[in-house]
Amino acid sequence: MKKYFPLALRIIIAIILIQTLRFKFLGHEDSIYIFETVGLEPYGRIGIGIIELIAGILLLIRKTAWIGALLTLGVIGGAIIMHLTILGIDVKGDGGVLFTTAVVTFLLAAIITIIYKKDIPLIKA
Repeated sequence: MKKYFPLALRIIIAIILIQTLRFKFLGHEDSIYIFETVGLEPYGRIGIGIIELIAGILLLIRKTAWIGALLTLGVIGGAIIMHLTILGIDVKGDGGVLFTTAVVTFLLAAIITIIYKKDIPLIKA
């Protein structure tokens, strides 16, 4: 169990990150609305999508999981801040699903960062 728990968390985060890419890359109206509202459309939408894709891939590779987790913390931390300051919790009547997903993803990435902290070169664990 202990052996597979980190892998399961990494896969869950990667799935969350990667499944949202179709909305960003294909220009779904909700994604465009969000990024227009925060003033990052279209370059922020595409750029953040690329960073999320890279983070998702890095999370799936054991040796680079810590990098993927840190990237995820940065990107999703930014999303949470945007929700709390500009977008609001409920975006276009979604009942807070996007915000809740962001918080869960952030927490899981924080757990992965802690689990793999010994792999981070600047941290002596």
